[in-house]
Amino acid sequence: MIADRAIITTARLILGEATVEHAPFFYELLNSETWLAHIGNRGILTIDHASKYIENSLGRHYAVHGFGLWLVALRETEEPIGICGILRRAGLAHPDLGFAFLPEFEGQGLAREAAVATLEFAANELDIHEIWAITTEANIRSRKLLLKVGFEEKGTVILPGETKPLLLYGIEQSSQAI
Repeated sequence: MIADRAIITTARLILGEATVEHAPFFYELLNSETWLAHIGNRGILTIDHASKYIENSLGRHYAVHGFGLWLVALRETEEPIGICGILRRAGLAHPDLGFAFLPEFEGQGLAREAAVATLEFAANELDIHEIWAITTEANIRSRKLLLKVGFEEKGTVILPGETKPLLLYGIEQSSQAI
């Protein structure tokens, strides 16, 4: 249950660490049309691959940094609907806000709610006050969300091992509700 590992709770959502029990959800998310179009193919071809992704990517990030991409679930039912969190990413000078939701949960303000709560947690609990975010030019929905929660366009960046530039956004915040 995600409520047992809740890190952030909002009016409609619970954010907490993902575990291998969430592998079927991650299989679905990482193979969704929007994930593949805007984030890329991570080679998650089976539920077992999804379990390894959780252990080797998300779990390792939690262990090393004390935070990462958290599972986002509906508070009322605990149904997993997306991910949102703060990452340390090679090639970026500041921690990075990341988020992705299943297509059927887009356009309902849930990603915004999760992002705002994550930014508040980062400032107030993690003492992280400058956060960046990256996205593709084609990901209009993510670009609009970043601007809505207070990010400003900073230019472009090419991450190590990549060839395509990504749009770079940034936000500076104090230790209080934004």
